[in-house]
Amino acid sequence: MSENSTTEHRERQKEEVHLRACRALIAANISEYEQQYEERHRETKELFDAVQSGNVELYDQMMTSKSLEEHSLNQLNKNQSAYDKPFFGRIDYRNMEERLFESIYIGKHGILRDKVDVEIVDWRAPISSVYYENEIGEGTYSIPDSHRDGGGRVYHIDLNLKRTYDIEEGRLQGFYDSDVAANDELLVKYLSKNRDAVLGDIIATIQKEQNEIIRESPFHNILVQGVAGSGKTTVAMHRISYIMYNYKERFTSNEFCIVGGSDILIDYITGGLPELDVYDVKHMRMDELLARLLKREWKKKYKIVPPAPNLAWKSKMLFASELEQHLQRLRDHILGNCVVCDEDIGMLLSQKNNDNFIRGNPEYSINRLLVTLDERLRARIKLQCQGREEIGIYPKKLAQYKNYFSNHCYKGSVVSLYLQFLEVYGKAYYIDMAPVAERIARGVFDVYDMAAMLIIYYRTLQRRPDEEFGQMFIDEAQDFGPIVYYALRTVLPECYFTIMGDVSQNVNYECGMNEWHDMRQKIFCGANDSFRVLAKSYRNTIEISDFAGKILSSASKGAYKIQPVIRHGEPVHFVESISLEEAAGMSVDIVRDMQQKGYETIAVICFSDREKEEAVRRLSRQIPLTDSDKSGFCKGVMALTVPETKGLEFDCVLLWKPDLQGYRDNPKLAKLLYVAATRALHELFVVR
Repeated sequence: MSENSTTEHRERQKEEVHLRACRALIAANISEYEQQYEERHRETKELFDAVQSGNVELYDQMMTSKSLEEHSLNQLNKNQSAYDKPFFGRIDYRNMEERLFESIYIGKHGILRDKVDVEIVDWRAPISSVYYENEIGEGTYSIPDSHRDGGGRVYHIDLNLKRTYDIEEGRLQGFYDSDVAANDELLVKYLSKNRDAVLGDIIATIQKEQNEIIRESPFHNILVQGVAGSGKTTVAMHRISYIMYNYKERFTSNEFCIVGGSDILIDYITGGLPELDVYDVKHMRMDELLARLLKREWKKKYKIVPPAPNLAWKSKMLFASELEQHLQRLRDHILGNCVVCDEDIGMLLSQKNNDNFIRGNPEYSINRLLVTLDERLRARIKLQCQGREEIGIYPKKLAQYKNYFSNHCYKGSVVSLYLQFLEVYGKAYYIDMAPVAERIARGVFDVYDMAAMLIIYYRTLQRRPDEEFGQMFIDEAQDFGPIVYYALRTVLPECYFTIMGDVSQNVNYECGMNEWHDMRQKIFCGANDSFRVLAKSYRNTIEISDFAGKILSSASKGAYKIQPVIRHGEPVHFVESISLEEAAGMSVDIVRDMQQKGYETIAVICFSDREKEEAVRRLSRQIPLTDSDKSGFCKGVMALTVPETKGLEFDCVLLWKPDLQGYRDNPKLAKLLYVAATRALHELFVVR
């Protein structure tokens, strides 16, 4: 045996011994936490029964016991999850300041040896960034400040070893020493697995460019352009987990909100969050979020419809800009002359004083300014009346100027103000607003109507700032036009946004975003706003990527090209049929073959609602189909339209009767076809 082989053998033996020791510790932890959880659960139940029986003085003790019970359960779950794969990485380094040598193992969960000592470091811990980002040699890492931007103390290190482990069911399959976070061989191995397995292993294979987004300051807004399969959704999920772990003193879980365009996408995202130690975050569709922010202005009887392509002008920044100018004119008209001078007690509010106050509070709505001006007026009356000899002059003047400004508060609805603006806008741009106004008067809106009304609500009626959200994560962002983000950014000035999208996948071609210009130049253009690009695709095989790349050249005119990870698979299968009946029969055979191969998630993707109905009718006679409306994203065979697949991925995809000729001269069709083709992890069939 050569010297190198002997060294490798010894190193492997040492790693196997360490792995067994870690698993023994975890097994002991599991036993301890099981016993601890049972005891605390029993104690909590006894205290709860006592409180229910009237012994209310035990309430605080019950809540403390419940908190301890939840802690024990959390630790139990972490250790159980870590048992089969305790760690995936290791770094050996020297702390340059303290001259201390450290060897640290990194895992999906932090594992404690006792109450103080850490056996395995959590991947979200600051030191773990060294594994993802640093090369061998001197470097740094920092500990974030949980209350402000800019980070905390910076540590200088000399990295000697970075090792990635391949562990399956408690057995060491191999390890790789590398200057990059995850060895390509291991990455390709993980990517070759079924979808569920890929999600389970992704923490070990986070790439540097992904990690930089995950660990970016939570006090920054981030726009991410990522090609299909670049891990946008996964990065967003891990960023939530990272922020909640490192900034728990600043943000609570109920300040987080995940936003998507469809229920199935939100179900897909939230299904993986518990595995990342993320619980109790809000999640909703974009229309639900806008309705929530409109508060009482949004009525239950209102109906939401998809945006009409011929009304795409409502989605643009020009529409938002004209609306803001209209509202500013309204503001100037109502607040332009607020001078109050009383003949008995003198100047109460001067024009200069009012102008300074109004300019100094641009976030105040017109109604809120009027109410606040009344408060300032009362305070000024009190000051002017002090020391005056006239009996009863103070209450007299208070009564005289009661509701002096707030009597002018607008008491109508946001809808009425919106209709007034549409009339003005229509005349300016020669647009017939009658059909739009008639629909809105019936209470039928699209998301762009809702965004415009949200701006109106914020500028005119809002009573107090909305502080519900601290962190907003928006996936498949390109499906909505800029006015939606302008509205959100305007009404939530204290909220930070992580926005993920791909303009090549905009299925709402007329209304959505086909480029990032407005977002970068007009909405998120501050010092703490950044734009990132994820160009490497980890989802598809080379064969599928090549097919998708040809479509992409029509979809985005080459603006964002795919850089696929080198993973080969089956060629794209083109299946010719002479009738719908034959196409259905061939599709059934394909699905059964794929299930025999062990694929668990299979999608039949259609290019219209009518084609989906046809496919479901024909296929469901021979194979069971999962109803996505009832089940959300789950294993099995699903028939979906292209918009319904946004942000999702499947082991195998079958394209039902696509137009492989028309997309070359039709960017809208090209985007639909590109989205559909890039949903496939392993195999893609085109049934024509």
